[in-house]
Amino acid sequence: MKRKVKVGNLKTGKNNSITDVFGVKVGHVTYHDDVHHTGVTAIVPKENIFQEKVLASCYTFNGFGKSIGFMQVEELGTLETPIILTNTLAVGRAADGLIHYMLDKNPDICVKTGSVNPLVMECNDAIVNNIRDIIITKEDVYRAIDSASIDFKQGSHGAGSGMVCHSLKGGIGSSSRVIVVDGKEYTVGVLVNSNFGNSKDLIFNKTYIGDKIKINDKSKDQGSIAIVVGTDLPLNNLQLKRVAKRAIIGVTNTGSIASNGSGEMILAFTTANLVPHYGKDKVLDIKSIHNDNIDLVFRAVIEATEEAVLNSLLENKTINGYQKKVYALEEFKEAYEDLLIKEGKDV
Repeated sequence: MKRKVKVGNLKTGKNNSITDVFGVKVGHVTYHDDVHHTGVTAIVPKENIFQEKVLASCYTFNGFGKSIGFMQVEELGTLETPIILTNTLAVGRAADGLIHYMLDKNPDICVKTGSVNPLVMECNDAIVNNIRDIIITKEDVYRAIDSASIDFKQGSHGAGSGMVCHSLKGGIGSSSRVIVVDGKEYTVGVLVNSNFGNSKDLIFNKTYIGDKIKINDKSKDQGSIAIVVGTDLPLNNLQLKRVAKRAIIGVTNTGSIASNGSGEMILAFTTANLVPHYGKDKVLDIKSIHNDNIDLVFRAVIEATEEAVLNSLLENKTINGYQKKVYALEEFKEAYEDLLIKEGKDV
C-alpha cells in the first residue's frame, strides 16, 4: 500500500504495516452484501504459537468491551493463539472457531497438557452491519488464519468491514516504525480496527479538520478500537504493558476522548522472547532492553498507532450500511489533502 500520510519522524518498515515484524502475518474473511458488512481478521504472530508462545501483555483503557482471553494473558504473560478480531456478537463463534483450530493443530491439548486460551477482540458494527444475524462461523476463523500473509488489505476488510470511525467509514489500519537500539534495527508494528469518535473531533496529522467534515451526525461517540502491537524488540512483560498504554496517545492524537461507550483494548507482544509450552528448562533467559532506552519505543508505537487510524480512514469507500449510509473520508478531500504526502516527496 502506498503511504499517503506521514506521522512523526521515525522511518517505517518496508510495507508500513504490522507484518514488517518478521514472522507476523494477517488474514481476512470479509462479508459485504445488502445488509451484512462484517468479517474476521486474524493476526498470526508466528507459526506453532501454542508450542512456543510469545511474551505478551494487554491493557484496557476504557473497558466497554467483550474481548476474550485477556485475563490469562495478564496473569501468565504469554500469548498462545493467533489474535482474532470480529464484531461484538460474533465473539463466541470466533472463540469457538479458534479453539477448534488450535485443537486440530495441537492434539496434546486437554490430553497430555492443559487447555488453550483463545484471544478474541471485538468492536460493534451494528450501524453498518445487521449484527443480529450473527453470520460469522467457526470456519471463517479457519479461513482467516490459513489465508494470513505479509500483504493484506486495509479499510473495509475482515473485521473492519462494518466499522465507523469519527462518523466516517473506518476499519482496519496498520503502520510500522523502525528503530535502532544498540546498533541494531528493530520493528514496531501496529494494527487497529477503528470504530470510535465523532467527526466534529477529528484531528488529521496534528491538524483539526472536524469543522470541515460536513456530516449531519448527532450520534454519540460510543464505538471502540481494538489495537494490536507487535515487535521483534526484546521486551519483558512490564515493558510490553507500558508500550500498550502508549498506544492510546496515538488514538487521542486523532481526536478521541475515550467516551463512556467506547472501549479501548490493546494487546502487545514481542517475538523476541519465546516461551516453550513444555518446560524442559527450569530457568528461561528472557531478554529486555534497558528502561533508559524505552522512550524511543514509546515514540514508535504512538506514531504507528496514529498513522494506523488515519490509514483506516484513507483506505476506505463510502458504504450504504444496514442502518444508514456512512461516508468515506475521501468525500471531504478538501479538508485534508494539503496534509498528505506530496507526489515525489521523499519520506
